[in-house]
Amino acid sequence: MVGTGQSAQPANQPAKPPSQRLWQQQLCPQPNQEPSALASRARKAVLAYSGGVDTSVCIPYLKQEWGVEEVITFAADLGQGDELEPIRLKALASGASQSIVGDLIEPFITEFAFPAIRANALYEGRYPLSTALARPLIARRLVEIAREVGADAVAHGCTGKGNDQVRFDVAIGSLAPELKVLAPAREWGMSREQTIAYGERCGIAAPVSKKSPYSIDLNLLGRSIEAGSLEDPDVEPPEEIYAMTC
Repeated sequence: MVGTGQSAQPANQPAKPPSQRLWQQQLCPQPNQEPSALASRARKAVLAYSGGVDTSVCIPYLKQEWGVEEVITFAADLGQGDELEPIRLKALASGASQSIVGDLIEPFITEFAFPAIRANALYEGRYPLSTALARPLIARRLVEIAREVGADAVAHGCTGKGNDQVRFDVAIGSLAPELKVLAPAREWGMSREQTIAYGERCGIAAPVSKKSPYSIDLNLLGRSIEAGSLEDPDVEPPEEIYAMTC
């Protein structure tokens, strides 16, 4: 007998994987609902924010799934040329209590870009560092803000597939070992489509579409692009992804 009022799962039916069970439960609660009954991961977190799919969904996810009481976002101006005011407002609309935009152009040039150029720094001897080079600087500013606002955690939207997660984790851990590092996108087990759907249920408009699913990262040194067909090494990158070539 099942005492919860739910019917028992047939003995011959395989159990659903944990990620599938988790996804079926991920419905963004209404504002008057209490956060998830799961133990809180942190009280106040400062989130590295870009305005993209993952970092936007991180805001309600941290609050409703991980029990974080307050999320403060930080978006860095690294000379990418984007208008950052819409990004700041989007963070607030997504549930952030405070949305900070910081000008990091000068320290990025003097402390990271120029030294890397002088050293001819190339990843694996051939890949010019551009957007990856700014991660330690962003991490440093995240730690500074966390201490200023009394946060007990720093969060980022990196998945478990690339090196960015390591850059953030190691930099934050070395600068502030007392702060927790939260990485929801590394743990939530949602596909790109499921992440977009989660955000839409929370009232977050997706900046990408099925026709243009790319995630783009830009600063004054270069432009990185991922997702969509670019995840398949057997598929030649389409011409549409290029924006800085002639």
